[in-house]
Amino acid sequence: MKRWKDAGIAALGVALVAAGLCLLKYGAISQTVQALPYVCIGIGCGLFGQGMGEFIAGRALKSCPEAAQRLRIEKNDERNLALTYRAKGKAFDRMTFVFGALMVSFALMAVEWTAVILLVLAYLYVHGCALYYRARLEKEM
Repeated sequence: MKRWKDAGIAALGVALVAAGLCLLKYGAISQTVQALPYVCIGIGCGLFGQGMGEFIAGRALKSCPEAAQRLRIEKNDERNLALTYRAKGKAFDRMTFVFGALMVSFALMAVEWTAVILLVLAYLYVHGCALYYRARLEKEM
C-alpha cells in the first residue's frame, strides 16, 4: 500500500509541474499571483523526487529482505536516534542566532517591512513550537 502512496505523490508532483508549465505558457496571470507557476513547478519537482525516491527504494528493498531488516534496525537504533536528536538540537541552537542576525540585518538594510515581519513571525512560530513541545515532554517525563 505504501508503494502506491509514493507513486501517487510522484504523480501529483508531475501534475503540479505540468500545471505550472501550462500556467506559465498559456495563462494570463494577474500581478498578484505572478509567482504561482514557479511555486507549482518547485513543489511539483520536490514531490516527484520524494515520491519516486521512496517508490524505488521500496521496490529495491522488497527484493532484498535482509537489507530491509538491516536498514530498519539501523534507523531505530538508540545510538543513531540519540545522535540525530543531538544534531537537531545543535542545529536549532545555531538557527536561533543566524535568524536573529538575519532579521536585524534585514531591518538595517531597509528591506521591505512585510518580508521582515514574515521572517519575525516564522522565527517566533518556531520558538513557540519549541516551548510547547518542551512543556509537553516535561509533563510526560
